[in-house]
Amino acid sequence: FIEPGQTKEEIAGWFSTMKASGMTLTRIRMFESYMHHQDGTWDFTLFDYAFEAGVQHGIKIYANLFPETEFSDVGGFKFPKSKENFEAIASYIKHIVPHFVKFSSLYGWVPINEPGSGELPADPFTEEKLQEWKQNRAKPDYNSNGFTTFELAEQRFLLDHNTWFLKWLTQQIRLYDATHPIHVNNHDIFKHAAEYDFPRWRSFLSSLGGSAHASWHFGYFNRAQYAVAMSANAEILRSGAGNIPWLMTELQGGNNTYSGKKPLCPTKEEIAQWLWINIASGSRGAIFWCLNPRRSGFEAGEWALLDFQDHPSDRMEAASQVCGVIADHQELLDGSIVLDSGFNVLYTRESMWVEKALQIKGESFEGRDAGGVMKSALAYFEALSEMGVNPNLKEIGEYDFEKDEFNSEVIILAQQISIPSGYWQKLRTFVEKGGRLLVDGMTAYYDENAHFIMGKGFPMKDVFGGLVKEFKMVDGLYDVNVNDPELTLKAHLWAGSLAPQTGVATAYFNDQVIGLRNQFGDGKVIWLPALLGLGARISADYA
Repeated sequence: FIEPGQTKEEIAGWFSTMKASGMTLTRIRMFESYMHHQDGTWDFTLFDYAFEAGVQHGIKIYANLFPETEFSDVGGFKFPKSKENFEAIASYIKHIVPHFVKFSSLYGWVPINEPGSGELPADPFTEEKLQEWKQNRAKPDYNSNGFTTFELAEQRFLLDHNTWFLKWLTQQIRLYDATHPIHVNNHDIFKHAAEYDFPRWRSFLSSLGGSAHASWHFGYFNRAQYAVAMSANAEILRSGAGNIPWLMTELQGGNNTYSGKKPLCPTKEEIAQWLWINIASGSRGAIFWCLNPRRSGFEAGEWALLDFQDHPSDRMEAASQVCGVIADHQELLDGSIVLDSGFNVLYTRESMWVEKALQIKGESFEGRDAGGVMKSALAYFEALSEMGVNPNLKEIGEYDFEKDEFNSEVIILAQQISIPSGYWQKLRTFVEKGGRLLVDGMTAYYDENAHFIMGKGFPMKDVFGGLVKEFKMVDGLYDVNVNDPELTLKAHLWAGSLAPQTGVATAYFNDQVIGLRNQFGDGKVIWLPALLGLGARISADYA
């Protein structure tokens, strides 16, 4: 962390320590407020010290753009707030990129820190862009059979707005630097995933990354589950990256006191475990936030791998040992790839949108609260991981439905309450061509417009093997009896009673059929309209 008050010797010392620890890459936030003076002049001296130290010690640097913002703004800008701010960001890039591109220590650029805001900003610039987007967007082919529906316009706009702004930032960088890689780190992936259109980002990014901070981003997990949280985070990024590389841009390096939702200090064992999880998930590296503790601001004295005396902590020593193993087996790891298990846990951003849009204040249940959709997917991810299976965790649009056959493929749709109409035929074809489909909970309750589709004309009835008669609220946990094999499983909240057509009854609650097996084409479907994933997660029993 570079800030005024630090000396050239201090900064050089940190780079020397990185080199001694086997670390070869760092990331620096390029604070405009520390370079751009009120009289309009620019002084790059402080950051020049860092880039010069990188040259001296052989450390490459990701320069993270950080236009001027409030001193208390720990995360940085997400969108322009006005036309003047938009122009100021362009001016900042015009000054920063041409200056630092001359350093051989520059590895690449991070155009924005942690894109993803959780909601649409309330400012004139964004409102103008929203209205422009509404005027220019194409009319969808599907209109929920003419029913009046939720527009969900703000959610769809935010998805496009994130992509537009990120692409614009990369274009501004490319005006002055045509060659260095451009990378970005999304954050809080389990809550913000619906804002990220990763396949579109691949066309202008060199690599994809993320921030995975236990104290900020793992609120859906307890500490004993942080390893699976890290694994799930990594798998979402790996899927999103597709044909471009990915690396974990931020891992929590040290203790936090006030600057996190959950105060904690990673152990040296957790540090090593998190690194190996990411490497085994295909990450081409990892960077900690941060090396040295900042001395002012919201995170002062927190997060660091070094102690207050600039000595390596036990956490940094653990990271250094991992670096040593990687260096000793560089050729092996360079050629490594993640083997595809064929198991695919899919989520849909529309399910996350609809779930959030329908929230009201009232009694809290995990399946009913915002987050139930993602937690349901995570439950199956965790269960498969415990069995030694490494499942993919993908947004449905990232799955390749264009294969000739799917005999070795499994898709799990757990409590994905909204299945967009564009995927109905794709899922049908997947099963017809040999795929196995497991459907949990209230999956396909709505289309992409929150229009209820489970009536007589349910579009997936031939694939699923029947119709839902109704869903009933039962309890926080209740028992579902499964035959072939005989099991009693915990389910959460709602039970969907079924009217079988081509499907064979396979599970019961009281005297009602609550599960079907259906042969469709060359594939099979298991349909269990009960929240079994969340039932297992809440009861902490995946057996």
